[in-house]
Amino acid sequence: MGPGDLKQTIRSLIPEDENVLVGFDNSEDASVYKINENEALVQTVDFITPVVDDPFVYGKIAAANSLSDVFAMGAEVKTALNIVGFDKSNHGYEVLSEILRGGNEKIKECGGVLVGGHTIESPEMYYGLSVTGMIHPSRVLRNNTPRIGHVLVLTKPIGLGILTTAIKRDLLNYETTLEAIKIMETLSHLPSRMLGDYDVSACTDVTGFGLLGHAFESTNDAVSISIDASTVPVMNDVFELAERDVVPGGTKRNMKYLEDKVTFTADAEKFRLIFCDAQTSGGLLVSMDEKDAKEYVKRVEDLTYGHACVIGSIIPRGDRPMIVY
Repeated sequence: MGPGDLKQTIRSLIPEDENVLVGFDNSEDASVYKINENEALVQTVDFITPVVDDPFVYGKIAAANSLSDVFAMGAEVKTALNIVGFDKSNHGYEVLSEILRGGNEKIKECGGVLVGGHTIESPEMYYGLSVTGMIHPSRVLRNNTPRIGHVLVLTKPIGLGILTTAIKRDLLNYETTLEAIKIMETLSHLPSRMLGDYDVSACTDVTGFGLLGHAFESTNDAVSISIDASTVPVMNDVFELAERDVVPGGTKRNMKYLEDKVTFTADAEKFRLIFCDAQTSGGLLVSMDEKDAKEYVKRVEDLTYGHACVIGSIIPRGDRPMIVY
């Protein structure tokens, strides 16, 4: 579901409870519920259809995608529940076993524990997690509180939606497929944990709404986001595939939704579709102090395969919420 349709659907469901520190009124990555002065629950749920043929790898990617929202809030994963729609008419149970094994590997990697789940028979396969994390109530990272003067750091390259579409159509070469898998199954756990050492004003992750969709959710009435298109890391083969219309439907919906929310200069217009690409298990998008950003990018270099970089800045509100130059 596109961002516009989603907002319309849930607008009447705003929670009324003083312990709800973060609900879904501002399109945050996860909810936060205060338990006491020192503890708050962070909860999220996500699932995806297969993006690769290997069930074990699919399980790892789907789990990484689900866990990412907890990391975007600055929290630590505690428990997870499997959510499965299984197509038993076309697959044996050994396939399901491999999917779940892949997911559990990622849960354990970040210190979480798999505690159960729910499975139904479905004509279309899907898998993901309901995840619970913990955080101190005063340390929650919000997505829409960036500070003017801070810079924008992205920890993973974009174009993953286009690449997974190419994989499904058997159009992607082996080397780029392996690179896409490596990026998607990599957790944002340690890059998230390191943010606690720096002056961070906002954080989100780049998933289904694309780079610009999630950047838009990070703006508010006082700020706009300025992005230098030449600095944004893009996966190999993405531009060529986009020219051949190897593009997921979600990317096109994102682009339509965002058309009046972003200004592109003439030189940056060619990035419009790519920057709206619906990502699977994308990176963190962090607003932080410029000096801190330089050190942070160096610290996470190995964790992000060298892709983490500064891609823009937070500026006073302009004519539109975003500008790409």
